[in-house]
Amino acid sequence: MQKRNSMLMVAAALVVGSLAFAGCTTTGDKPDTAATSASKGSAIDASVDATLTRLYSTVKGSRELVAKSRGVLVFPEVIQAGFIVGAQSGNGALRIGGDTVGYYNTSSLSVGLQAGAQSKAIVFLFMTQSALDEFRHSEGWAAGAGASVALVKVGANGAVDTTTATAPVQVVVMTNTGLMGDVSINGTKVTKLKL
Repeated sequence: MQKRNSMLMVAAALVVGSLAFAGCTTTGDKPDTAATSASKGSAIDASVDATLTRLYSTVKGSRELVAKSRGVLVFPEVIQAGFIVGAQSGNGALRIGGDTVGYYNTSSLSVGLQAGAQSKAIVFLFMTQSALDEFRHSEGWAAGAGASVALVKVGANGAVDTTTATAPVQVVVMTNTGLMGDVSINGTKVTKLKL
């Protein structure tokens, strides 16, 4: 039993170390300046644009669903890595009416049978004003903790099934191979970045 606990601790350390390494930059310990923050914001915005373009071109009906939403929170590149214990992290932007109104980070931890790493895009669609307001006024928001969160389903015709998209928060998860339909996003934490 103690050997198993030791293996879990080593696996957790590897995951945390991998994510910390992935977040490292060559800028050293300099504090963020206005120019650095603007540059980071511009890079996130460009990635959000590319992710939305890919969503619209690969998932029929997604443009209409995004247009119906009160706000869209896009995380273009969420890195997930793990060996027994897994973690994921990524930065994104909240857009209302097509304009970026804030930058955010998402993260989560999980335990279970897993090994490897992957990158995915996560898009949260706030379908009601109350769900958007709850998100914007929270210090740290967790998917599924307040408003009901549901994964967007694709119908038999290959288009978004808008008849089942009734939850206050809809979520689309995409990898390089397309939509992921069997992923849990409950417990995913989102915090505001100071950019």
